[in-house]
Amino acid sequence: MRNWSGLKRGLSPFSSLRLRLDRATYRAVHDLTLPTPDGTTQIDHVVVSRYGIFVIETKNMKGWIFGGARQAQWTQKIYRHTTRFQNPLLQNDKHVKAVQALLEVPPETIHSVVTFVGASRFKTPMPENVTQGARFIDYIRSFREPVFGEAAVETILRRIAGGRLKPGSATNRAPVRSLQTRSDPLAERRCPKCGSALVLRTVKKGAPVDCSN
Repeated sequence: MRNWSGLKRGLSPFSSLRLRLDRATYRAVHDLTLPTPDGTTQIDHVVVSRYGIFVIETKNMKGWIFGGARQAQWTQKIYRHTTRFQNPLLQNDKHVKAVQALLEVPPETIHSVVTFVGASRFKTPMPENVTQGARFIDYIRSFREPVFGEAAVETILRRIAGGRLKPGSATNRAPVRSLQTRSDPLAERRCPKCGSALVLRTVKKGAPVDCSN
C-alpha cells in the first residue's frame, strides 16, 4: 500500500492527509482498477478502517459547480462557458458496487465520497458526502461507530490486493475497453466474482445479466 502522499500527485488538498488521518487506523489504496460485469472500473482512492470503507472520487475542476444528488448531469460554469458532466455521485455508485461485490461486506459499511479539488465553488447545496479540498477528511472522521474488527480490516485489505487488476498499460486501457464493451451487445461479459460467463436471465421486466456458474 502506498502512503497518503500518493493521492493525486500535485493536488495540494491532499498534502496534509498524513497529519490528519492516523495511518494505523485508516489504510489507503490508490488507483484501484476492479472488474465489473461489463468490463472494468477505475477508482481513485479507497480508505479502509474499523469505521467503514470509503470510496473516494476526486474531481479536479474550476469555476462554479451546480448540481444535485438526483440530477443525472451537473454543470460547470467558467465565465460564459458552460459544460455539463456526469453526476459524480452516480459515477461513484458504480465504484461502490464493484468494491461491495469484491469484498462481500454489508452495503451500509461502504460510503461514497466525492471531493472537488482545484479552484471550484459550489453554487447549489450539496449532500454532506460531496466536499471541496480536504474537507472530505472531516466527513470520513465523522464516522465513529466501529463496524469492523482489526482482523476484518486486514482481510478486506488482502481481498482488495488479490482482486485488483495489475497496474500497467493493459490495465490503464481497460476502462476504455469497458466503454466499448458496453456499446457492443455481442461482446462477452464475465462475472467479477468467479470469472464465469454472464448470461441473460429472462424476467418480466427487462433482461438483467446473471452469472452462468
